[in-house]
Amino acid sequence: MGKIFRPSNREAKLLSKIESSKERARRLALENLRDCVEQLSNSIAMGLVDAKLVETTNKNSLEEQIAGSLDKLTRLDDFDIDYKVAPFRHITSQPNVITLYVTAYVIETIIDHKDTVDIYGSDEEIYVCINKQVLKHLPF
Repeated sequence: MGKIFRPSNREAKLLSKIESSKERARRLALENLRDCVEQLSNSIAMGLVDAKLVETTNKNSLEEQIAGSLDKLTRLDDFDIDYKVAPFRHITSQPNVITLYVTAYVIETIIDHKDTVDIYGSDEEIYVCINKQVLKHLPF
């Protein structure tokens, strides 16, 4: 029979503070995203095209697709976000929720768009490229 782990009151408080700070940071990031969807989608699209990670026939269409996904992200509940990013959580140890969501969107949805020729690079390279742009617009 396995040992039952019962954290002390101090450990429980510490774990609670860590979890609540992560949730607060996530909520704050999603709230701040509403103010810069246009600029962020433009930066992400330019970054992906400039890094030659996404080859497209229409950069504006790519930007519109990313803007739509960011706008949708601001309205999703936590379960839907977690469901979308679940296959990509292994990319980094402390993922940024916005970056992870857009990475999942690019890998799963943008690849099937009519204006997208192909997507190059690994999941990690796409994540890093998108994360650079997210951190420029949403430093948290």
